[in-house]
Amino acid sequence: MDVQLARIGLKNDNFLPDIHVVEDGEEAMQFLRKEGQFQRVSTPDIVLLDLNLPGMNGQEVLLEIKSDPSLRDIPVVVLTTSDAPPDIAKAYDGFANAYMTKPVDFSQFHRVVGDLSSELFTVIRLPQVSTKL
Repeated sequence: MDVQLARIGLKNDNFLPDIHVVEDGEEAMQFLRKEGQFQRVSTPDIVLLDLNLPGMNGQEVLLEIKSDPSLRDIPVVVLTTSDAPPDIAKAYDGFANAYMTKPVDFSQFHRVVGDLSSELFTVIRLPQVSTKL
């Protein structure tokens, strides 16, 4: 459900992002490192990361991304249900670029993701990520 809501919220009049979804933390790292079935994917411009991933959790994925020289420049936005101060602090300690709490209400979730989309495509300047891995 979150994936479908994010797809709707991230649509922008000037740009339709290419969204890739993975099921768990291990698959996220395989995707980012272009391993196995992901050898031909493009490097993402941004990662929306849920902390509550099965297997390797979101905090572990964040640390892997930010400790890998070929991935660390990819902006990571934590988008999760937790608004616990320790989770927020830990995400920023792991060099998350932003932390957003997912509202449980559909309309609020749509607004939050839409706001993120608007900012990403009009205000925020993202680094160009090297495609050399």
